Amino acid sequence: MSERAQARPEPRARLLVVEDEARIRAIVTKLFEANGFAVEAVGSAEEALARLEDPTSGSAPGPGSSLGPDRGPDVALVDLALPGMNGIELLGRLRAERPRLQVVIMTAYGSISSAVEAMREGAFDYVTKPFDNAELRLVVERALEHARLEARVETLEGQLEERFRPENMVGTSGAMADIFQRIAKVAPLDTTVLIQGESGTGKELIARAIHRYSKRKDGPFVAVNCGAIPPTLVESEFFGHEKGAFTGARERRRGRLELADRGTLFLDEVVDLPANAQVGLLRVLEEGELVRVGGERPIACDVRIITASNVDLAEAVEEGRFREDLYWRLNVVAFRIPPLRERREDVPLLADHFLRRFTEKLDRPEVRGLDPAALSLLVAHDWPGNVRELENTIEHAVALASGDTIRPEDLPPRVAHGTAGHSAVGSSGDPDSTATSPLQQAVTRAQEAVERRLIEEALRDTGGNRTEAAKKLGVSRRTLFTKIRDLGIERDPTEPNEST
Repeated sequence: MSERAQARPEPRARLLVVEDEARIRAIVTKLFEANGFAVEAVGSAEEALARLEDPTSGSAPGPGSSLGPDRGPDVALVDLALPGMNGIELLGRLRAERPRLQVVIMTAYGSISSAVEAMREGAFDYVTKPFDNAELRLVVERALEHARLEARVETLEGQLEERFRPENMVGTSGAMADIFQRIAKVAPLDTTVLIQGESGTGKELIARAIHRYSKRKDGPFVAVNCGAIPPTLVESEFFGHEKGAFTGARERRRGRLELADRGTLFLDEVVDLPANAQVGLLRVLEEGELVRVGGERPIACDVRIITASNVDLAEAVEEGRFREDLYWRLNVVAFRIPPLRERREDVPLLADHFLRRFTEKLDRPEVRGLDPAALSLLVAHDWPGNVRELENTIEHAVALASGDTIRPEDLPPRVAHGTAGHSAVGSSGDPDSTATSPLQQAVTRAQEAVERRLIEEALRDTGGNRTEAAKKLGVSRRTLFTKIRDLGIERDPTEPNEST
């Protein structure tokens, strides 16, 4: 028989069955193996835990199964009444050791109350014995889909984490330097933070930086745009709901606050939070607990809350749109993120930062810099969309650049047709500006920092060969030598000597 004929197809999913009755184990195993699952069936909680820790323990696993630490089950089907350690205890162990594992409880009709308790402890759902095969398959399929959605969310969160790394915060202005210092002071302290600033200034970036440098860094970071949730769904989204709490509530669901437990909850545009949700949020802050919609008992909630708003929350309190008691709970430490037009000296560094990102993302390594005229336009623009608009502008320019340098014609019309010659850059077109204004000096320093980085990278990539470095940068040797001298870039003693 060929290797291809012997090879088993990759299973659709992996199912762990924990059931002490051999007949039921056999029925469930046959049912799900026929539907493409790899099934591991054991008779006790202790055996299940041992098999998860060491897949070679006990009897040989079923066809196609693989339940080791690197490739464990996607769903576990657990009987409530097990000998020794019961199903509730096993659920606790599984949730602690494998948080992404979805657990479905099997129980006799008379023990439904215990199954409901298991769901409160984190089980996905339950089925009653004797169960209908079609119903059992449906519940397991739903649990599997939920597991895949959670894995997808985790992947997207990882991508967001990369996108919003604190290292991506760029700025040399005094305002940003002050913000960086305050982040370092506040992050380790488990206190609420309010971040205020116009849209696009990077409020979520600041929140993620605070989380990353906090004691909760290993916990989840859950971001919510309060204005994007329909008012009728806000309570369910924030506090979760029990199965049957309202029409359409087919299963118990944890809210954003529970998902952020032992981590950080970031509430963007918190001013849009409806009054009923403001009351619930105040309770979480004051008492550290919440009640799900349709629930009765309070649930402990250990979460740090960071909020953001693009309007003045104090004014919203005066206008009666926001609770004053909640405002004082949120406004313990406040950050004001200045708009980009108030820190134009950061524009060259930000532009270079985005240039490097998008030349890599769009696979355009030949685009290496900004023409001085294009840079002047960027610095002169008022940036109503702030850093987000600048990011969009650089991506647009990299995508459309026809040469190795971004020129004014590569910029969007709203920027390219702006007035570059005003006080923002101290050009001679503005009678009130001077070439030596503090802002122009700051812009010059930022541009020199960008040039220094590009030259040093080119020299490093070419082993210090200045002729090759000049070619890589697209400038003449004379220009490169002049820049090296003017910028004070020291010659590496290990670099090769060049003949003229």
